[in-house]
Amino acid sequence: MDAIDRKILAVVQQDAALSVAEIGQRVGLSSTPCWKRLQRLEADGVITKRVAIIDPDKVGLGISVFVSIETGDHSQEWLKKFAEVVGAMPEVMEFYRMAGDVDYMLRVVVADMQAYDGFYKKLIATVPLKNVTSRFAMERIKSTTSLPLGVNV
Repeated sequence: MDAIDRKILAVVQQDAALSVAEIGQRVGLSSTPCWKRLQRLEADGVITKRVAIIDPDKVGLGISVFVSIETGDHSQEWLKKFAEVVGAMPEVMEFYRMAGDVDYMLRVVVADMQAYDGFYKKLIATVPLKNVTSRFAMERIKSTTSLPLGVNV
């Protein structure tokens, strides 16, 4: 991946709806070479998908909860079941296996406290858990999907 590829990635991270011609203009390429690079970046799995970013407040999902989970079972069977069940929960936006004193961390979005209570009850019914701690975000100060690629466009 060269500097032009990184510039293309920086541009599409900001606006994936731009035409190939506009992306090319911003990075100093004509349409055909830009299109070929985009195709290669997608084929190589660097660009995994192009999506619209939706404001959660405007669709009634304004509560973000960070859920720390500790388990007493670290077997592959337990993890497989837990990952399948939690991965299928639409409220879970991000799901990580952690190092340190917490085993798993979830970022969950819900409409209100009642919706979170329903989510929590589903979560604790899935598999045995040692501890579940929920932290509610009071304000979103920064939220981005753009990776810091070290280029300016």
